[in-house]
Amino acid sequence: MSLEPQELSNLKSKIGRDPTPTELQIVAAEWSEHCSYKSSKKHLKILPMTGPLVINEKGYDSGVLDVGDGYVVTAHIESHNHPSAVEPYGGAATGVGGVIRDILSAGTRPIAIFDGLRFGNIEKDQQARWLFKNAVSGIADYGNCLGIPTVGGEVEFDECYKNYALVDVAAIGFGKKENLIKNHANVGDVVVLLGGSTGRDGIGGSQFASDALESEDRSAVQIPDPFIEKLIIEAILEARNQNLIHAMKDLGGGGLSCAISETADAMEVGIEMNVDKVHTRESDMHTDEIMVSESQERMLIVTDNAKLKKLQHICKKFRIGCSVIGRVKSDNKMRVKKGNKTFADLPTQVVANATLLDLPSKKPEYLKTIETEKNLKPISNYSKTLLKLLSAPNIASKIWVYGQYDHEVGIRTVVKPGCDAAVLRLDNGKFLAAKIDGNPKHCYLNPRDGAIGCFEEACRNVVCTGAKPIGMLDHLQFGNPKDPEIFWTFLESLKGLADFAKEFKIPCVGGKVSLYNETGDGPIKPTPLIGVLGLIDKNPLIPKTLSDDDCLVIIGDTKDEMGGSEYFEYIHKFVGGKCPKVDFTSSKTNMKSVLKIIKDKLVKSAHDCSKGGLAIAVSEMCMTSQIGCQINLEKIPSDKKMDVDRLLFSESHSRYLVACEEKNLGKIKKILEKNKTSFAVIGKFTGDSIQFSHKISSIVDLRVDKAQKTWINSLRDLMLHG
Repeated sequence: MSLEPQELSNLKSKIGRDPTPTELQIVAAEWSEHCSYKSSKKHLKILPMTGPLVINEKGYDSGVLDVGDGYVVTAHIESHNHPSAVEPYGGAATGVGGVIRDILSAGTRPIAIFDGLRFGNIEKDQQARWLFKNAVSGIADYGNCLGIPTVGGEVEFDECYKNYALVDVAAIGFGKKENLIKNHANVGDVVVLLGGSTGRDGIGGSQFASDALESEDRSAVQIPDPFIEKLIIEAILEARNQNLIHAMKDLGGGGLSCAISETADAMEVGIEMNVDKVHTRESDMHTDEIMVSESQERMLIVTDNAKLKKLQHICKKFRIGCSVIGRVKSDNKMRVKKGNKTFADLPTQVVANATLLDLPSKKPEYLKTIETEKNLKPISNYSKTLLKLLSAPNIASKIWVYGQYDHEVGIRTVVKPGCDAAVLRLDNGKFLAAKIDGNPKHCYLNPRDGAIGCFEEACRNVVCTGAKPIGMLDHLQFGNPKDPEIFWTFLESLKGLADFAKEFKIPCVGGKVSLYNETGDGPIKPTPLIGVLGLIDKNPLIPKTLSDDDCLVIIGDTKDEMGGSEYFEYIHKFVGGKCPKVDFTSSKTNMKSVLKIIKDKLVKSAHDCSKGGLAIAVSEMCMTSQIGCQINLEKIPSDKKMDVDRLLFSESHSRYLVACEEKNLGKIKKILEKNKTSFAVIGKFTGDSIQFSHKISSIVDLRVDKAQKTWINSLRDLMLHG
């Protein structure tokens, strides 16, 4: 690992001498883009990060929200993109392990996992299928072994991810507010390394993830061991219950180099450590290797001499390694020794705080013409088009994915995968809804509006369970930030997210920036992934089976904004057009109205319109309840004179489908009219066919069983048979 010439000059200037080889390795790890956020950190401050429910403590690796009655939830999101592109099983599995330890570091028990996955075109690309299959297996095996349910996620396939993978893993924790770790350190406290042995796996991982993927460096990929992780979870929580932990940090990117320097810097103390005390997997490891190894399943704990024996006893009980590797000092220095010889002696403030960059940005040239539409080939059979879209990898049921996950272990899961958002039961009688969403197709056409759309879609999904959004996580994934056009798309996406978060008072409680996501084939499309947490005080909306003559109400306007739609890109192979844009006023009104009619128990099911538009959303409701429908396209609130294909497949935001019994229709209309919400009753559920009509013409007539067979089996058949 190495520093750039300017960074090396800065380091020499700050410490007043040439760094030792070990110091160079330590700083190269901590100053890597992956660990330091040097390209993005100064810009991230525009996100609102405080709110009435947000709890801020120094040194936390996860966001904390107060959910009332003395309880908190924690949340964090991480990625393992480069490792997963090289070794998808191990890369994805260790991604799960890392984010779980981030939740644990606050002193809360991990209760749920979410995954956001991106791969190339699996219909044509065997490598993309191999990456997808093994990444899913890695997540499934690790999460299932831990006994933590994987309750939600999303998957997308796009040519821009060819020979690459984006593997994002989010986790949620839960605990009592009084049990949160209040990170602090006193001079004389001992520093303990707990968990798995330190080996040569993952060496240089942080720098590997801070450059374009041009080689398959398997030594930079960590090795997963979920069984040690499970023991660590139980040991840490027992130590927490006995008040044995002063401060705690997960060992992730940069290994001991980052954990030691960041802990000391956050606590405003110094730490002196001895690498001879580190329990290692191999006896001949060099000091540099020990400091930058990213071996998994390790935690750094600060405690005092009086509590050390109890901590060691707990570790012995759970049969996990526990080494006293150092002590807290008063000098704000990070000192690394081997025996009596000093290999590194650096101010923690220097190591933990890389010089932040001020990179140039420029609007990409391609955006000047991207909104121009071309003449599309007329559709002669919309039933066939709908069936083809239902089989599209981005729209088809993801049961092949979540069927491999244990999503019910832990008995908290109330609404399971396959619905708009997952819902978890909390110990205080409340419920937590959560969803992650992204849309690189929209973000490519308009980074700002695309990012806002991802945020609003995650909110819509949470709202469909009856939950009010209370916090968000963002994961911002882009190519090389030194390319001004790419950095411009990053800044635009960030500005959009900040504007929406401020307007809707949804604080950002955690996030991740992942840059240099590119291969020899070029950069990925802008890929922000947004996670939203929502709170339900009493009763979540658990979707009920729809019956004959139940009514269907659409809330929100359908607009002529087809850019980035699955219809344009999958059916017509056309990239371009206007990306859907969120109207903040309408969005707020529609959310408020949907939450009210759910709270008043007037609806049987609520579903948002997103990928594939109205036609896909209606079809999903029909297939889930195995019932047909009769929908009149003329009744849809929309831009004037929209063509039939646009009414069916537009992906306009802020739209909800609400199914209800006819007897509740009057009350629903009254609420919607009072809130001045745009809506219409567009049809009813009946029969065994999905039917859309326009004027007196039948536009779509597709048997539900045929649609369901295609939707359920397409992705699985593709993965099993190619």
